[in-house]
Amino acid sequence: MKVAVGGPLKVAFRPWVEGLENVPAEGPAILASNHLSFSDSFFLPAVLDRKVTFIAKAEYFTTPGVKGRLTAAFFKGVGQLPVDRSGARGAGEAAIKSGIEVLERGELFGIYPEGTRSPDGRLYRGKPGGLARVALATGAPVLPVAMIDTEKIQPPGKVVPKLMRPGIRIGKPLDFSRYQGMEHDRFVLRAVTDEVMYEIMKLSGQEYVDMYATAMKRQLAEAAKADKEAEKAAKAALARAEKEQAQKEKAEKEKAEKDQQTEQRRTEP
Repeated sequence: MKVAVGGPLKVAFRPWVEGLENVPAEGPAILASNHLSFSDSFFLPAVLDRKVTFIAKAEYFTTPGVKGRLTAAFFKGVGQLPVDRSGARGAGEAAIKSGIEVLERGELFGIYPEGTRSPDGRLYRGKPGGLARVALATGAPVLPVAMIDTEKIQPPGKVVPKLMRPGIRIGKPLDFSRYQGMEHDRFVLRAVTDEVMYEIMKLSGQEYVDMYATAMKRQLAEAAKADKEAEKAAKAALARAEKEQAQKEKAEKEKAEKDQQTEQRRTEP
């Protein structure tokens, strides 16, 4: 990752970084970042000297075909951990277990508290559980991270990235030792998550939306579906109107021709 991907990324995109001094030279730490683009998981590790392990959806490791095998080999090569997201609770527990294992090895663990990429560039409510439970179970410090402009480089669905400079801001470590042993208290989990999201918001300058990004994506998908159905209905109504108009014009033409023929017969000597 550092040589084959990180080097070319830094040369081509020249990402700027603030707060590198906040990343410990050794020992466990959690990098909690906003999530704007698929490329976030590449730019952040590329600018750090230490290895960062993120969790990735299991589909990246199980997709069939040549492209699937290459994708799986790449994600395995950069140390990403597969998590099956077919069951929400199972996925959450798997992510927590994976994060704890990484931190117990004294490594850096990367996580996106929003749970998915932002659909519109705004910062969404962090999901309680994953980040907070891992932090409280391990005692590892949490470093808030803000990715800047990565959504402009590679928006969802775009394959070829745009060459421009992204930014990365790494905040000072947050200590949640005061909540040690309270990782099953949902109010504590919410408080820890909200504190981290507030720090990310200050670093990124994003507008904050007090709802989950997954809920917004559902709303957008439903709105897009409704718009598509409305467009389909409008086209159908237009087609019916055009057909009715054509039939009316045909009937009027036939009537006019019939009236003309009748008039001709009447006036013939």
